[in-house]
Amino acid sequence: MTQDGLALLIARIGLRDREAFALVYRQTSAKLFGICLRILKDRADAEEALQDIYVKIWERAASFVPGETSPAGWLQAIARNHAIDRLRARKPVADAIDEAYDLADSTDDPEACAVAAGERRRIDVCLGELAAARAEAVRRAYVEGASYQELADHFAVPLNTMRTWLRRSLLTLRKCLER
Repeated sequence: MTQDGLALLIARIGLRDREAFALVYRQTSAKLFGICLRILKDRADAEEALQDIYVKIWERAASFVPGETSPAGWLQAIARNHAIDRLRARKPVADAIDEAYDLADSTDDPEACAVAAGERRRIDVCLGELAAARAEAVRRAYVEGASYQELADHFAVPLNTMRTWLRRSLLTLRKCLER
């Protein structure tokens, strides 16, 4: 298929011509699948990516300007960019295995465990010096990761009051831990 013929078909797809879309698919799917397979290195993932790519082609065909780029280059850029986006979205298997190994193998030496236990006790003693609600707010914010807004809602106080509670509580904890 010539570049002009392909450009005409893409223009027809922009007008929602299903026959033109089917023809472009038949003429270009092998090439675009090859691009996906080369980047993703997984046949099933490349097949899924190819489906997404043709959805994008259908949606973006009206924005194709024939004089700016070649139609084949336009299609290949969509395929390449989509495959790269999918590749970036993947969490590398090696990283997942490393994380699982790190979690499973927490063999700290006994000295480090004793030091950590001592620090936990000191923190617990200092948290005990705070009012119960403020100690709970500190635990929820800095251990459980609750947001200021979630804490303000939970304790039925204004957001700025919660910020003040946490700031003052941290200052009190710092003084206690420095002793």
